[in-house]
Amino acid sequence: MSEEPGIRILIAEDEEKLAEILASYLTGRGHTVRVTSDGRQALEAMRTESFDVALLDIVMPELDGLEVMRQVREDPAPPEIIIITGNGTIDNAITAMKLGAYDYMTKPYRMAEIDVLVQRAWEKRQLARENQFLHQRLSRIDGAPIVQTRYAPMQAVLDVVEKAAPSDAPILITGESGTGKDLLARAIHHLSGRGGPFVDLNCAMLSDQNLETELFGYERGAFAGATDRKIGFLEMATNGTLHMDEVSELEPRMQGRLLRALEHGSYFRTGGMQRVEIHTRLVTATNRDLDALVGEGKFRGDLLYRINTVTVALPPLRERVVDIPLLAEHFLERFRGSGAPALSADAVDMLQHYDWPGNIRELRNVIERALLLHRGPVLTAGDLPITQVKPAAGLPGSRVSLAELERRHIEAVLAHMGWHQGQAAEVLGISPKTLYRKIREYGLSRPARS
Repeated sequence: MSEEPGIRILIAEDEEKLAEILASYLTGRGHTVRVTSDGRQALEAMRTESFDVALLDIVMPELDGLEVMRQVREDPAPPEIIIITGNGTIDNAITAMKLGAYDYMTKPYRMAEIDVLVQRAWEKRQLARENQFLHQRLSRIDGAPIVQTRYAPMQAVLDVVEKAAPSDAPILITGESGTGKDLLARAIHHLSGRGGPFVDLNCAMLSDQNLETELFGYERGAFAGATDRKIGFLEMATNGTLHMDEVSELEPRMQGRLLRALEHGSYFRTGGMQRVEIHTRLVTATNRDLDALVGEGKFRGDLLYRINTVTVALPPLRERVVDIPLLAEHFLERFRGSGAPALSADAVDMLQHYDWPGNIRELRNVIERALLLHRGPVLTAGDLPITQVKPAAGLPGSRVSLAELERRHIEAVLAHMGWHQGQAAEVLGISPKTLYRKIREYGLSRPARS
């Protein structure tokens, strides 16, 4: 039986014996098959019934295969079409490909070849439907991403993004955690005009093996528990954008496999023999210095060259002082709507003099927490929960480094959460894997129980 039973197939073939053999073979593979003997019948069948794949002979009475294709391709949901041609009509087969045919076969053909092409054409149609669904769903949820800024260097970043977005060039976004890399990736996708979906993958949240199956997918039977085929994120994002966040956390083996896929423009699903072409725009992001990691032998230089055709660096919030009131008001309106309180002068002053180790993500959390307990018309400095870490930037005589501020902030959050690293990572807005690395980097340790 076929791996994916029940594919609905239309056969348009005027050679009765050949049509009978083909229908019998495909029915035996578990598919639902209808046979027509001329082009006009085939066209009527496709407009009255729903088919996944249509096998059209080029030479048929009434209407030939090319004319059927020209008319049916304007329909809302036409099937994938495989053209069947004789040796003397190869040029017509090429014309059919330009009209949108999935593929063509020349007579005489092998039945196994038919079976493989039908499966692949069906997969393409299913993927297109899935992509359309995801794109519509994400469009309803996200809308057009809005990047709020009055800061000139940030406006320069947006100018670069606007110019690069319509191309297919891979884009690398760098910046500290919480600076808005995910939002910028969504803005790139929106400005690209690509019809496929925006698919988000955090490389630090999955183990090496799980990341491989999520990114590349797998075939049925590839390993224990693989009872069905799984489409990977690279394939799911066809004609759209794949955003790989924290790409610096890829293990060496995964770096190698991703590099090979990008170099060849294709890959194999885990456990598979069928090559999958890449038609996906790649946007990667990291909060680490990839050039330094290359120098340390922790990140492949050849992979870096593949993903950083265009690089944009997001400035930290402490440098965007002019944007802090703008962003705070944006979050006030987002969480409370038109009834949001105004920011007092002392609240604005406190916000602008705080160092924001967690950047925009931390500002959003501060505003959200403040609103949970506040009900008046004005939000004052006393309403802002930012006393755990002393403000460093802008204070006379301050000599506290950013690294020390980050260390103190992480230590304070861990203490507040009773050293529950999962909860602390969520509050900090980073992955558990990144938090574990920071704990080791700063030499932090759980206090002894008294």
